[in-house]
Amino acid sequence: MNVTSASLADTASSSAAAGMAAPSRRVIDAPTRVFHWLMALCFVGAYATADGERWRLLHVTLGYTMVGLLGFRIVWGLVGPRPARFSAWGAKLKAWRGALAQLRQGQWPGTVLQNLGMTLAVVGMLAAIALTTATGWITYQEFTGDWMEELHEFAGNMLLTLVLAHIAGVLALSLLRRRNLAATMVSGRMPGRGPDLVKRNAAWLGGLMLAAELGFWWQQWQAAPANGGSAQAQQVRHADQDDDD
Repeated sequence: MNVTSASLADTASSSAAAGMAAPSRRVIDAPTRVFHWLMALCFVGAYATADGERWRLLHVTLGYTMVGLLGFRIVWGLVGPRPARFSAWGAKLKAWRGALAQLRQGQWPGTVLQNLGMTLAVVGMLAAIALTTATGWITYQEFTGDWMEELHEFAGNMLLTLVLAHIAGVLALSLLRRRNLAATMVSGRMPGRGPDLVKRNAAWLGGLMLAAELGFWWQQWQAAPANGGSAQAQQVRHADQDDDD
């Protein structure tokens, strides 16, 4: 009777343990995750609508959205939680000296090199986003000649290259570590025991960001010309018609 009771108790304990969620800790806040996925969505949409007049207004709208998101990321890099701040990136970038010293000693600083590579990729993408949106705005306003449009196209292709390299890096690290690293950017949590690196999730701010972007898109949709095309392009066409008359 005692053995049976003990066995049943052990079985219940094992079942309860199996039903418990694996330990994890929060490492990415909600606003950073919303920024990441909105920026990814906007870039894909903007790149897909880069050619042709029909989708020009959508392309420009997504470009403006990227500018707003970039502005938020700059502010968040100054006042956000420690893992999202630029100071944390600086500490990772400075680690190259220690990694180089380990390499000279015949050691392989895998974790340091991985953090360094991922940080460089993020910094490069933000810089490419700034260049792409700036040249895109100048091109849209027609302040310069065709060379600015070519620079805008080059910047967009450079950003695409960095994005693909970033995705490849995440996939490679996921295979090496046997863990889906992209899932962390969805849940904000990383498997393992320990304290949360981000104390407050700030979900309200992430929701506010999403609502602001949706509101901006709706406003752009409402202001769009009824027969398609951008308002600026239509003004040019009307001017051409007047000249012909």
